[in-house]
Amino acid sequence: MAFEAGAAVGAREGGVRFPFPFAPYRIQEEFMAALYRALEAGGVGIFESPTGTGKSLSLICGALTWLRDYEERKLQDEARLLQEPEQRDRESSLGGAPDPASGEPAWVAQFVQGKAARDQADRAKEEQIKRKKREERLEKIRHNVQLKYASKRKKCEDDETERLLQLSKEILSKEAGSDVLEQLDHNEEELILAEYESDEEKKVGAGRTHSQLSQFVHEVQKSPFGKETRLVSLGSRQNLCVNEEVRHLGAIQLINDRCMEMQKNKHEKKNEGEETVGKRRRVSRAVCPFYSYEQMQFLRDEVLVDVKDIEQLVTLGKKTKACPYYGSRYAIPAAQLVVLPYQMLLHESTRNASGIKLKDQVVIIDEAHNLIDTITCIYSAEVSGSQLCCAYSQLLQYMERYRKRLKAKNLMYIKQILYLLERFVSVLGGNVNQNPNTQSISQAGTELKSINDFLFQSQIDNINLFKVQRYCEKSLISRKLFGFVERYGAPSTVKTNKENQKTTGLQNFLLTLQQEPEKEDPETDQLKMASPLMHIEGFLSALTNANQDGRVILNRQGTISQSRLKFLLLNPAVHFAEVVKECRAVIIAGGTMQPVADFREQLLSCAGMAADRVVEFSCGHVIPPENILPIILCSGPSNQQLEFIYQKRDQPQMMDEAGRILCNLCNVVPGGVVCFFPSYEYEKQVYTHWEGTGLLTRLATKKKIFQEPKRSNQVEQVLAEYAKCIKRCSQAGGHMTGALLFSVVGGKMSEGINFSDDLGRCVVMVGMPYPNIKSPELQEKMAWLDKNMPKTAGQAPSRVLTENLCMKAVNQSIGRAIRHQKDFASILLLDHRYAHPAVFNKLPQWIKERTLIKIGFGQAFAELRKFHREKSCYRPASS
Repeated sequence: MAFEAGAAVGAREGGVRFPFPFAPYRIQEEFMAALYRALEAGGVGIFESPTGTGKSLSLICGALTWLRDYEERKLQDEARLLQEPEQRDRESSLGGAPDPASGEPAWVAQFVQGKAARDQADRAKEEQIKRKKREERLEKIRHNVQLKYASKRKKCEDDETERLLQLSKEILSKEAGSDVLEQLDHNEEELILAEYESDEEKKVGAGRTHSQLSQFVHEVQKSPFGKETRLVSLGSRQNLCVNEEVRHLGAIQLINDRCMEMQKNKHEKKNEGEETVGKRRRVSRAVCPFYSYEQMQFLRDEVLVDVKDIEQLVTLGKKTKACPYYGSRYAIPAAQLVVLPYQMLLHESTRNASGIKLKDQVVIIDEAHNLIDTITCIYSAEVSGSQLCCAYSQLLQYMERYRKRLKAKNLMYIKQILYLLERFVSVLGGNVNQNPNTQSISQAGTELKSINDFLFQSQIDNINLFKVQRYCEKSLISRKLFGFVERYGAPSTVKTNKENQKTTGLQNFLLTLQQEPEKEDPETDQLKMASPLMHIEGFLSALTNANQDGRVILNRQGTISQSRLKFLLLNPAVHFAEVVKECRAVIIAGGTMQPVADFREQLLSCAGMAADRVVEFSCGHVIPPENILPIILCSGPSNQQLEFIYQKRDQPQMMDEAGRILCNLCNVVPGGVVCFFPSYEYEKQVYTHWEGTGLLTRLATKKKIFQEPKRSNQVEQVLAEYAKCIKRCSQAGGHMTGALLFSVVGGKMSEGINFSDDLGRCVVMVGMPYPNIKSPELQEKMAWLDKNMPKTAGQAPSRVLTENLCMKAVNQSIGRAIRHQKDFASILLLDHRYAHPAVFNKLPQWIKERTLIKIGFGQAFAELRKFHREKSCYRPASS
């Protein structure tokens, strides 16, 4: 089932009017109408709307219109439910003839039949009371009315805290560990959430990055729903923490661990000047001042009153002295729209920990073109030999220190984990009792194993990994281990009186583990300080996947420290199936979703979604057809056929031909030209070749040349200089007409960067960025697809996969130039293979229908010169 973009819908569709901040484009009306129908029908929708067509605003207005109508219908049903029991009671009070079947009076039969309806009405009444209380409270906050019972609630909080402290003191005197403290924290969450608990339908919106989510929230604020929508923005502690003592740690794992440690300290008795005995350090009792019961309630209320993005949440948290991370989570039950990174949505453990319940909810995943890769990465796991050895050493000393205080069951699981770590190091060819930095590996290389084969080879097939995983989750052993190291210092200083002689050699070994190479980044240093057992828990969890759904990669390098174990997920559908199963509807949206066959076959079909419950919608662009000129160029100025396959692209004549094409382009294209290469290595190789031939100097006479940096923190600076150069050339005139930017497909500038107006008057794609088919991961994925998927149009699934990966990357890159209705640009695809039907049909529809295929360069150059000459009379100012 598919909704065609050409359907006549207008501003109304089936009596539905879509509020919009301005007169919507035709395609926006069609998009919203198709979205409304998809949400009403349920199931899964795949929606594509090119960048620059107002996709996010259309998603917001279409979905929130449906949510508004749904809530109105729910209120009507609720009112009817509340009236029916009263009417039924009046009828039953009149009595009636006995039931001929049972011989009972009619009122008895009616009572039995109406019990379910009365129960339902009672639930509706309870929900109505909760909703009215919430609305009254939020209304008071909107009008700055003094909240009632604040002092009473504060007193209740103090009493509850005292009770928890007393309880923790009693239990800690009997048992070791912090399980109870973690449970107390969880109970406090339940107390706070109870006031706003609700079963209302929600819309969960997920995006890829922090900046994209902020843009999405700003679109909600601009929409007609901006003042009436209860929206909650979720993020990681790294983005939301306002405690400078914790924020300065930098690495997210360290921030998480420190946050949990400070929560536990809140419930421990604080003795001023307390010091430990002997050589032990002073025990840290720092408590987070922002983790306040009352203040987080206020922050929760403020979050629900007005739409706020992550930055505004952080500002509010600093102002109210409340934790935005927990305060925003407490607002989830009462929210209508929850906005979060889709890694948080798709990872089950993270989702559950965040309090996200998907049952009967609507999920919209924006910027979903990389959804399959994201799920694969989330559920894949990798650990290094250094992490395995370090975790073994830490856990061993933890066990030795608390052996007499640990229960037999806990001691058994810790010994099992130690055995697992020992076997993992052994399968890499090392020994946990030796320095991983000096243990050389005799046979380096990469080996792939099925899950079962790996378990047998490691000799751990007799251990129940599911039970070990549950123990890790419930006991929080990795966090305890981190706290153990934090409290008592580095493992090399941890000694018990009876074990001094035994652990001296081990401590010297641990000292060598702490010596980091000079080339490591500061963030990497911080991560290695944290408990490595957290990474290993992820690997253990990955090993519980079905044997056919994943592979284990043993990557043996020079030393054990450099060697790695990696789990590769082959079937992402098994984890996406839970989302599809629980939700009322799932919308997968993006600016460039083509080709969509991957979503249908690898994700939805394998997840058990029936084909008739999947809706596809794709709309055109808002720009006029004459504002874009896509050309597939088959040969260059010297009639050299353009075929940048791996075997030919290094040839000097092929690189020279690409350079001649760029030189001619820079003579006729004003403003900015963005040239994409398949990889950083090839871009560097071509750049070096052009330097040697003098071609780079010829290019520099017309355009100032910029290169995409490899480091993310340098991207903004390069883009700013690139934009300034184009603006300066446009204003000054002369021989220099703009700038030329060398970028890489899949790099920092191929996604999320806008080359609007003069920043991108022409986009050039050199060759086809096929993935490296020699990669062990890709080879295993291809083999899995060939085994489990049917052929498509006579092509093997593995071949279709590589083409789809290539064209998704191409489509993302070439869509960077057109950003609004009055924008214009040319697109040049340098490779004759783009003209092959199987490849050509995977271009976005709005580009494909306007693409010209030119065999010779002369015809293509004439079209380009004509296009830019006609458009030069109208050139919107650069961004």
